[in-house]
Formats: sequence, structure tokens, C-alpha cells
Amino acid sequence: MAYTFQVTIDSDSPHSLAEWWADALGWEVEPSDEAFIRRMVEEGRAREEDTTLHNGTLVWKAGAGIRHPEGLERAPRVLFQFVPEAKTVKNRVHLDVRTGDDDPHAVVERLIAKGATRLHEGNQGPFTWTTLADPQGNELCISH
Repeated sequence: MAYTFQVTIDSDSPHSLAEWWADALGWEVEPSDEAFIRRMVEEGRAREEDTTLHNGTLVWKAGAGIRHPEGLERAPRVLFQFVPEAKTVKNRVHLDVRTGDDDPHAVVERLIAKGATRLHEGNQGPFTWTTLADPQGNELCISH
């Protein structure tokens, strides 16, 4: 049997980081279902402390997801989950973002302007990439 998966990234600010990554990838932040959240609190299945406001919208404090605009059939969901501690060591898993027809150097500069940090350039044979850190220090590579 084959399994599906989502990629989960720890964050002390999951909703902001989900927005950053959605913009970086050209993806969409999953919308919040405020009526469902309120109903879960009213029914005692969740607590007010489990929620927060993000940009004026009621959301789950635990995290936020993003999706490819063509849906989960196109690419796995990415979940940003709340953790209180900051990142302290190198990622053992990271996303390689392939830019297709877009200029990877332009993508790198756009992401740096939005809060990414350039870590280093790499190459192996004919393959080249730029390693960045997102605003919370999670590594990603940009290549063709």
C-alpha cells in the first residue's frame, strides 16, 4: 500500500511563516473556518486558548497549512505547526524549490527582500543551487 504525506515545519509563528512560504512558492494558505472553530469551542471540544487572531481572522493556534493552487493531487500539503522553541541546528530535511522557467537568481533576490537569508551557493557537476534560510532559519534551496 502506498501512503500520502504532508511536510510539517516547526515554527514559533506558524501563520506568518505559512504566509511567507505560500508567497515564496506561489501557493495558497488554507482558509480558516471561523464558524467551525467557534462551534468546537462552544461544544467544549476546544478551548479559547487553542485559538488566536491572525490578521483579524480567528485561527487555530496550533498551526496553518498551505497547498499548491492545483490541489493536493499536484503536491503534498505543507503544515506549519506551533512549537515554542526556536530552531537551533541545521535542518536534516529541507525543501528544494525548482523554479522551472523563472530565473532562480530573481527568485532568490525576491525571497531575500521578503526576509530570507542567503546561506551559500552550491554546485555538483552541472547542478547549481542557492541555499537560503526562511525568516525563522529553516533551510531551503533554490534551483532550476
